[in-house]
Order: sequence, then structure tokens, then C-alpha cells
Amino acid sequence: MKRQVMMMAGTLAAASLLTGCQQETSAPEPVRPVLSMLAEPSSGNSAVAVGAVEPRYKTNLGFRVLGRLTSRPVYVGDVVREGQIIGTIDPNALDLAVRAAKAQLAKAGAQLETARATEERQRTLISSDATTRQTLDNAEQARAGAEASVAQEQASLTKAIEQLGYAQIKADFGGVVTAVGAEVGQVVSPGQTVVTIARPDIREAVVDIGEDLPVPLEVGLPFTISLQLFPAVQVVGRIREIAPQADPVTRLRRVRIALDDPPESFRLGATVTVTLGKDQGKNLRLPPSAVLAKDGADFVWVVDQSTSTVSLQKIDGVAEPAGIRVIGGLAAGTRIVTAGIHSLKPGQHVRIEQDQEP
Repeated sequence: MKRQVMMMAGTLAAASLLTGCQQETSAPEPVRPVLSMLAEPSSGNSAVAVGAVEPRYKTNLGFRVLGRLTSRPVYVGDVVREGQIIGTIDPNALDLAVRAAKAQLAKAGAQLETARATEERQRTLISSDATTRQTLDNAEQARAGAEASVAQEQASLTKAIEQLGYAQIKADFGGVVTAVGAEVGQVVSPGQTVVTIARPDIREAVVDIGEDLPVPLEVGLPFTISLQLFPAVQVVGRIREIAPQADPVTRLRRVRIALDDPPESFRLGATVTVTLGKDQGKNLRLPPSAVLAKDGADFVWVVDQSTSTVSLQKIDGVAEPAGIRVIGGLAAGTRIVTAGIHSLKPGQHVRIEQDQEP
């Protein structure tokens, strides 16, 4: 009897131990808290920059020679036509240089006539053996030298006349005066800016853009430009030029946006607000921490909100300074894990702690 009781106790103990092992084996994994976000297109209106309307073409005009400014009949805001005189310096010194060049040319011409006559006389004398061949050669050489002197003085006169024309500045094209750099009575150096003229018909928006732009900064990127005082007045433009490097202090890059048929209200110097075009907000962008690189492909952990489980999903993405731009494999509105992606397993239960901004 005692032996039977002991056997029954051993059997019950073994059954309890087996049941405990089965319960321990079938215990569910703990629910893991994760950070996540909804993959949604970023709004193009979030990227805003403020700039100004500037001309695409403008020229700083100055004199080619040193002189005292005697006339500058234009002022800032004046409209000038092509070929109009916009500045004059004292031409006395240049006029004297022309007169001196003419005198030197006349002197060289007289010397040439004398040399020619001497040569002709020696050529006549040598026919009667009244002179030597050496004397004739010297006369021919003197005549050739006189001809060279005439050519040199002619070139000097042409140069002096050309420099006399430098006493005036003429507009290369029709436009508006945007700046003046010298006043009447001031001595100006060669190349010093006296007047700046811009073409008002071809305008563009100039803005400084940082690295936080949600799209790649490239030539041809469309923008919407509106006047800051009148936001309802808008035009469309595309990037025409991007500065090769950012400003070392502000870390912003100077961008020039060509305007498509801007209205007259887009005057030079007007302050404008620049936003991304509406079609630039259609792409999904994810933070780099949400993308798992595996076997040469990109994956994300997708959260099934009905079961609170995760599954691995392949995507096609392009790395950009602002994050990963998704071009395929992920639908808008999908919730994905953004942290701890290397320690998850398919089918694992998760708990959403908070959303992360893209």
C-alpha cells in the first residue's frame, strides 16, 4: 500500500513538471514598444524661402581711361536706351593726344617725301656713274624706314582717336539704372563702376536655400513665387542656377529661379516668397533610421495596426540629404517602425509609443 502511494506521488510530480515545461515553452513573447510614423507625402508648402526679384542681365559700366567726371546725366531709376550717353570725362588730355599724334604723322609724312626724293635722285645719278651703289642702298633704306615711321604714326593716331572716344560711356542695351558709383567732379579710375544698368524685361527670383529642403536641389526644379505684400499675385518659376557651394556662415546656397512671364508688379527689388511646386509633395520620404539594408535591397518594418504585429516589406528608395525618398513598394498612410529595426522579427507584437516626424 505504501509503495503504491509513493508511485502515485512520483507520477503526479512528473506530470506537474511536464505541465510546467509546456507552460514555459508556450509563454508568449513580451510586447515590444517601438517608435513609428505614418508614411505620408510631405507638403510642398512647408519649404519656404524669402528672396528678391533681380534682373538676369545687368552691367557695371565705367571708363577705360583715367579722367575727371564732368557729366553723368542719369540717376537711379532712369530708363536709358541703347547707345545713350550716360557719362563723360574731361576730354582735354585725350584731345591733345590726338593733336600730337596728327603732328607726328605729318612729320613722318614729310620725312617720307624727303627720303623718296633722295632715293630718286640717287637712282638717277647712278645711271651716269655719278654716285656709288652704296649711296643708293642707303637712300633706299632711309625711304623704307620713313615708310615704317608713317605706318607707326598712323597707328598711334588711330589709337589716340579711339581713346578720345573713351571719354564717353554709352549704354550697351536699353534698361534701367539700378546704381551709380561716381559723382560729377570725381576723378575716376579705369574700370571703376560709374553706372549700373539692368534689363527689366528678364527677371528672376534670387533666394538662399538650406540643406533641409525635402527634395533634391537641382536645375529645373519648379517653384511657386508670390509677392510678399500681395500673396495672391503668383507666378511659376524653375531653378536656373545653383551656387556651387554654400555660404560658410549661413550654410545656405544662393539659387536663381527664372520667372515665367512675371506681371509688372514683380518689380526689381520686390520681396517674394518662394514655395515648392504642388507636384513636389507626392513622394514619400522616410528617415534613414527606418530603412533596413539587407542583401543589397532596402526594407522597412510595416506595422499591422489590427494585430499590432510587424512584417518586413521591400521598398525602392533613393538616398537624399533630407532622407530616403521612396519611389516604389510602399503605400501612403502605412505605419512603419523608425527605431530598433535590427532587433525585430516577423510577426512580433509591438506597442506604438509615439509618432516620429519624417
